[in-house]
Amino acid sequence: MLRQIRTFAAMGVFLAISPVAAHAQGSPVNTSPGAGRAELFDAGVKGRAATNDPNYVIGPQDVLDVSVWKEPDVSRQVPVRPDGKISLPLLNDLQAAGLTPATLTAQITTGLEKFITNPQVTVIVLEINSQRIYMLGEVARVGAYALLPGMTILQALSNAGGFTPFSNVKNIHVLRQENGEQKKLFFNYKEVISGKRTEQNIALKPGDTIVVP
Repeated sequence: MLRQIRTFAAMGVFLAISPVAAHAQGSPVNTSPGAGRAELFDAGVKGRAATNDPNYVIGPQDVLDVSVWKEPDVSRQVPVRPDGKISLPLLNDLQAAGLTPATLTAQITTGLEKFITNPQVTVIVLEINSQRIYMLGEVARVGAYALLPGMTILQALSNAGGFTPFSNVKNIHVLRQENGEQKKLFFNYKEVISGKRTEQNIALKPGDTIVVP
C-alpha cells in the first residue's frame, strides 16, 4: 500500500512538472517583469478594430479606442467631433481628423510623457463613420454604408443584401464626384462574376453612389 502511495505521489510531481518542461522545449521565454502583457493587451485591443490599414486617415464621426497600458483613468473610447478633435484626460482637445492611428498614437504618447512615465499608447479605429458610400435602387437594403479600405463594388453590393427580383444587374452604375464633375461608371454584374471584364469591379471612394436600376 505504501509503495502505491509513493508511486501516485511521484506521478503527481511528474504531471506538475511536465507542462513546464514541455514549454521549456519550445520557444525561449521572456522572463522580464510584465513580459508579454503589453503585447497581449495590444493584440486584444486591435482585434476589435474596424480597420487595420496603417494608412487609414481618421475622419469626423469615427469612433476611436485610446488605450494607455495600466492607466484606466486615461483610456477611453472617444468619438471624433465634427471639428475633427477628440477630448482626453490630461491632454484636453487633440486634433485627430486627418491623421493616421499611428500618428495620433505618437502625439498622445508625447503629450502624456509630461504626466506618465513611459506611457504605452494604442489607438485603434472602432467605427468608421467618416467615409461613406450610398446604395440606391433595386437592392435589398438601400442607404448609407461605411466605406472600408479597399472596398469594391461587389463587396458593397453584398453588404446591401443582394438584388430585388426586378433589378437590372447588367446596367449598374456608380456616380462619382471628381474635380467638380459627376462621372458615371458602369458595372455589369453578370460579366464580373463570370470572370469577364473584371476591371469594372473598381475600389470605391468616399461619397460614391451605387445605383442598381
